[in-house]
Amino acid sequence: MDFLGSTKANGMLTTFLESSSYLMEPIFVRCVSGFLHVVLLLVLFCSWVRSKLRGTNGFGCVRERLKDKRGFGFKSVLFCSLVLSLFNLVLMSLSGFYWYESGWSDKEQLVSFVGFLLATVSWVVLSVSLHRCSDYEQRKSPFWLRIWLAFYLAVSCYSLVTDKRQETVPVHLLVYDIVAFGGALLLAYVAFFKKVSGGSKNSNGGLEEPLLNGDSTVGGECSDEATPYSRAGILSLLTFSWMGPLIETGNMKPLDLEDVPQLHDSDSVVGLAPKFRAMLESSSDGGGVTTFKLMKALFFSAKWEILVTAFFAFIYTVASYVGPALIDTFVQYLNGRRQYNNEGYVLVITFFLAKLVECLSQRHWFFRAQKAGFRMRSSLVAMIYEKSLTLSCHSKQGRTSGEIINLMSVDAGRVGNFSWHMHDPWMVLLQVGLALWILYRNLGFASIAALIATILVMLVNFPFGRMQERFQEKLMEAKDNRMKSTSEILRNMRILKLQGWEMKFLSKIFDLRKSEEGWLRKYVYNSAVISFVFWGTPTLVSVSTFGACILLGIPLESGKILSALATFRILQEPIYNLPETISMVVQTKVSLDRIASYLCLDNLQPDVVETLPQGSSDIAVEVTNSTLSWDVSSENPTLKDINLKVLPGMKVAVCGTVGSGKSSLLSSILGEVPKISGNVKVCGTKAYVAQSPWIQSGKIEDNILFGKPMERERYEKVLEACSLTKDLEILSFGDQTVIGERGINLSGGQKQRIQIARALYQDADIYLFDDPFSAVDAHTGSHLFKEVLLGLLSSKSVIYVTHQVEFLPAADLILVMKDGRISQAGKYNDILSSGTDFMELIGAHQEALAVVGSVDASSVSKRPALGEEDGVVRDDAIGFDVKQESKNVKNDKPDTEETKRQLVQEEEREKGSVALDVYWKYITLAYGGALVPFIVLAQVLFQILQIGSNYWMAWATPFSKDVETPVNISTLMIVYVALAVGSSLCILVRATLLVTAGYKTATELFHKMHHCIFRSPMSFFDSTPSGRVMNRASTDQSAVDLIIPYEFGAVAITVIQLIGIIGVMSQVSWLVFLVFIPVVAASIWYQRYYIAAARELSRLVGVSKAPLIQHFSETISGSTTIRSFNQESRFRGDNMSLNDGFSRPKFYLAGAMEWLCFRLDMLSSLIFAFSLVFLISIPTGVIDPSLAGLAVTYGLNLNTLQAWLIWTLCNLENKIISVERILQYASVPSEPPLVIESNRPEQSWPSRGEVDIHDLQVRYAPHMPLVLRGITCTFKGGLRTGIVGRTGSGKSTLIQTLFRIVEPSGGEIKIDGVNILTIGLHDLRLRLSIIPQDPTMFEGTVRSNLDPLEEYTDDQIWEALDKCQLGDEVRKKEQKLDSSVSENGENWSMGQRQLVCLGRVLLKRSKILVLDEATASVDTATDNLIQKTLREHFSDCTVITIAHRISSVIDSDMVLLLSNGIIEEYDSPVKLLENKSSSFAKLVAEYTTRSSSSFD
Repeated sequence: MDFLGSTKANGMLTTFLESSSYLMEPIFVRCVSGFLHVVLLLVLFCSWVRSKLRGTNGFGCVRERLKDKRGFGFKSVLFCSLVLSLFNLVLMSLSGFYWYESGWSDKEQLVSFVGFLLATVSWVVLSVSLHRCSDYEQRKSPFWLRIWLAFYLAVSCYSLVTDKRQETVPVHLLVYDIVAFGGALLLAYVAFFKKVSGGSKNSNGGLEEPLLNGDSTVGGECSDEATPYSRAGILSLLTFSWMGPLIETGNMKPLDLEDVPQLHDSDSVVGLAPKFRAMLESSSDGGGVTTFKLMKALFFSAKWEILVTAFFAFIYTVASYVGPALIDTFVQYLNGRRQYNNEGYVLVITFFLAKLVECLSQRHWFFRAQKAGFRMRSSLVAMIYEKSLTLSCHSKQGRTSGEIINLMSVDAGRVGNFSWHMHDPWMVLLQVGLALWILYRNLGFASIAALIATILVMLVNFPFGRMQERFQEKLMEAKDNRMKSTSEILRNMRILKLQGWEMKFLSKIFDLRKSEEGWLRKYVYNSAVISFVFWGTPTLVSVSTFGACILLGIPLESGKILSALATFRILQEPIYNLPETISMVVQTKVSLDRIASYLCLDNLQPDVVETLPQGSSDIAVEVTNSTLSWDVSSENPTLKDINLKVLPGMKVAVCGTVGSGKSSLLSSILGEVPKISGNVKVCGTKAYVAQSPWIQSGKIEDNILFGKPMERERYEKVLEACSLTKDLEILSFGDQTVIGERGINLSGGQKQRIQIARALYQDADIYLFDDPFSAVDAHTGSHLFKEVLLGLLSSKSVIYVTHQVEFLPAADLILVMKDGRISQAGKYNDILSSGTDFMELIGAHQEALAVVGSVDASSVSKRPALGEEDGVVRDDAIGFDVKQESKNVKNDKPDTEETKRQLVQEEEREKGSVALDVYWKYITLAYGGALVPFIVLAQVLFQILQIGSNYWMAWATPFSKDVETPVNISTLMIVYVALAVGSSLCILVRATLLVTAGYKTATELFHKMHHCIFRSPMSFFDSTPSGRVMNRASTDQSAVDLIIPYEFGAVAITVIQLIGIIGVMSQVSWLVFLVFIPVVAASIWYQRYYIAAARELSRLVGVSKAPLIQHFSETISGSTTIRSFNQESRFRGDNMSLNDGFSRPKFYLAGAMEWLCFRLDMLSSLIFAFSLVFLISIPTGVIDPSLAGLAVTYGLNLNTLQAWLIWTLCNLENKIISVERILQYASVPSEPPLVIESNRPEQSWPSRGEVDIHDLQVRYAPHMPLVLRGITCTFKGGLRTGIVGRTGSGKSTLIQTLFRIVEPSGGEIKIDGVNILTIGLHDLRLRLSIIPQDPTMFEGTVRSNLDPLEEYTDDQIWEALDKCQLGDEVRKKEQKLDSSVSENGENWSMGQRQLVCLGRVLLKRSKILVLDEATASVDTATDNLIQKTLREHFSDCTVITIAHRISSVIDSDMVLLLSNGIIEEYDSPVKLLENKSSSFAKLVAEYTTRSSSSFD
């Protein structure tokens, strides 16, 4: 073949030049082109030398001008350079072959070879120089480069014209001319017409242009941001050697997140998110986000990576078909048919080079595809997070936090994973097209049968695909429902354990999982059918094709048969992958639909509040004729006709009964409530303190600073004002103590005071307090009011909601709310006589005071407020001596490092290799592992039958049409079809058994983990953020459900296939083992070397996901607070940081995988090359050519299978970590038994309700100090006992110990003579009742909230509702008892939730009732109502009350005053009040003085 496509000349180059038409000869064009490339190389070299002498960065001159890392210019130039270098490399190789074929005598081929060599080198050098410094600003291209490009464009055009004029030009030369001309056009456009985006505009020509001189500033920035990937050279990038240092570090020690390098700017979400948002907004054009617009934005945000991966995928596909195309030629060669000298070596080199290109392109395709996936996932997570910060409350009610977290953790991840499959649809067409071309060459029109069979199989798959999509949607819906409930249950686990309801709620989770399992079962069995159809496809295609050959009379020869079989084997890859591709397309579409529908939800109305800059108005807050409603469509708006004017420095109090709209009024000023009409204006910055404390996980200091820089003096003032100084002294780490999730290791009062401190430290202009004093004791409340509202905030505008009437007289304006309206407004004395609503509140307060006064009014009414001297509150006012407290704490804490552990530890992760025990447990969990041998046997039989059928075809067909066939045609086809059908049945058995075992195992693991978590002690939930549990219940469970069974199957299948291939190859030559054994040894060494780093990276992926989920969850629950402080941008930054922290180990894990696979590919290619060299070296006739051809056919897959085996092994080890993590939580120590059959109390127990406590000592964890230090007392049956004490004194701990939420470290508690430590937890907890400090409602109905165990009739439930004054409220609702309750009961006010808790205890009617600050969130009138109801219905019960309001405990029979975990006083209120120096007397004196002063 004449490579140049011109009339061949016999003379030297001069002969062409002397001829009259030498200017039109292709060889002349090659000479000119070669000369041009020499010039480019010289200029680049001079540029490099010059810059080195000046101490600047090599090829910067060229690259600075062409490069804009954000723009089209640089990327297009780099892409053109790479493509042209690759094309020149291919053509150089071909010209070298043809030169060698001519016996090194063809001078034209020599000229072509040198020309293409120079072009390859120059374009590679330009590509490298462009790549090596990717962070310069774009500037205009250098003058000399523009001149060179103009010449190159002219020569490319000239070359295209001259080649077109020739009569016999090879197609590849024309293709090259077109590509070169197109590239030259694009390069010239960028160089001459692309706009300059910045930088110097120095117009000096040639080598003196800017950048050659260097720019130390830019260079410094570049080096600061450099990562191993971004600074790697071209060879390092090709071979993934840039991963070497990290893998080496992983071998020396377990990797931590600090060891993992940062991401480059182009892969960081910080740079990706704004671009993605801009693209999404530009494509939306003001309309909502649709799935198509989301896909479009995703494509354009990663289009460069997508196009590059498409290029690599194309090269890989073409290279993979070189082998099958040449098998027939190879078999003919082995049979003695030679076309030219050294044909065997040319074939071997071609086979090897094709393998090399296939390997390189596949590795870079896979890596860059994953990179694109990481970018897409990060961008989507950022958008979902952004949306969660702006979501309106009405929209949020329709989407629970569990659902939103699922969008981030599952759906965004699935869209990212789709990058693996995004090229599969068009690649299938290309692969089928190439396969048909090879088949047509070998078998003629019989290839049409192959096409029809392939199309039929694909058509058969469509109904399965649609079913798969439906199953996937339903599966995700079911998973959402389960995750929603799981999230809610984990948040409220304390109340579930107190009530003894945890097993009932566990059964609810199991029921939800059962629904999910129904769809999962359908999904996996449908997958098994699809798998069977496609594994059977190559067999069907081959039977159809060979059958067509017989019918059409096309002779079957072994070489052509083997070529066809090799083609079918390669065609298997897209066919095997097609089910997964269809499944992934379906899953991704479902996920994109879900994300798009979420992004379409309504945001908060931006125009609800008109925000004016500070000082621009003399009014701080102004609300004019405003009607606002949480539900805009509701006929009854939340707030009606609101008019309000707050001047700077004013104190405005808001009061009213439960559900009157007090919190909604504050929310409307924050802009949270949709506006129907009117105006709301706010002048200055805002700070907000919510009714339910919102505390972030992290240090106390960080919670108070909340993004502001530390100013020590202001910080100390805030701590003092919020009474936090002494609390911090008690804590081991002071303000560096890490708070658990939702502040679990703090008391309710401490959480509230930290919230107030956070608001104070912000130094805002307007403060909004939503009843913050109700959660703290009377003394602390008084101190906070005086020091905070009347002290630090004396010059600020403050609007505060309160139920405590004593805080009203200090207000400049009082608003009385009723039914969503301001019924009264004015100063205290003005409105006292102007209406009835305010008088009702005051009357309730007077009633409460009368109770206190009736006990000992005369002894306390005239005493001065405790500890008040010149406006200073003394330390001893809190009821215990501070020095003594410090001493006690010190004595109780041994001087060991163990005591200096934080409650919330970093997430535990295993280190080193995954224990074999984990694999064994997984394999044997389903049916004791009984199905595993059958799965393996089915695959072994499949492999034997498949090899047997191929061997049969190779043996039974002649290697040429002149040779007689050993068997007749009918026998040939009958045996082949029988073997093919047998192998297909084996696949069906294997696929069915595999999904059955996987499904059963996933179900068992789910039940084990959830049962163990629900039975774990409360200390587990206190020290374990729910994000960790959610991560296992969501991501890890998904891996167990849908990924790990197939990973196990893939390992078994690949091992069996590999053994089969080696077996076939060894039949030809046992010498293969001489190479195979050392190569396998090297492969195993590489795998072990790699896995140490990869395993830890995979674990880091798991560990770094939980903080991301937790931050997400906290943001959703605290979005109102975040918005009120204008902290959205900081939280976005934190989310991006955590997002990148999750992407980093994933990125380097992908790099490590490709590092390994590249090396394994190289090793397996060596085995293949050695086998080929051996086959062409032995004399003709020694080996049966058909058998040798079969060995080559199987050998073509050797590198793919060997790499795939290691890939699947590593993938399995990475994914099995999900099983390891689930098993970790399936072995958490449990609480004591729920029921001890041998020691069950009588049915009537407790009959008296006497509680006897003896020497009770309690600590929350072995490494923490004692909280209760030897308490001894008795609560007499039928009496009311009040427990009081300063915040953090141990009141709630005592109650938790009574319910055995915390197990005592020493001492005992007896109820009616029964030691509660000796009976089951449910026997104890179900016999006690509690109204907890935080009123909790669960998503569901009113009925399910009152009676979750379904023990009572509707009549009993209505009776309880009427008793707690909620009957009328529920009757108003359409669905009565079946009225819906949203997540956390958010569609009910805090007071109404507390009344529901009262309804629960009224239903239960236990002999012992505990009230844990139960009336903190209600107004005084509702508090009096609750107390009256309790006195009426629990008169014969033991009632233990923890309260901050003295009126709630003053009429108790006994009062227990706790101080620092010990009993300071315990007696009847009358006796304690007689002793004027008692701490209780001081508390009562302060309360009454403060309260009665309100009316003076």
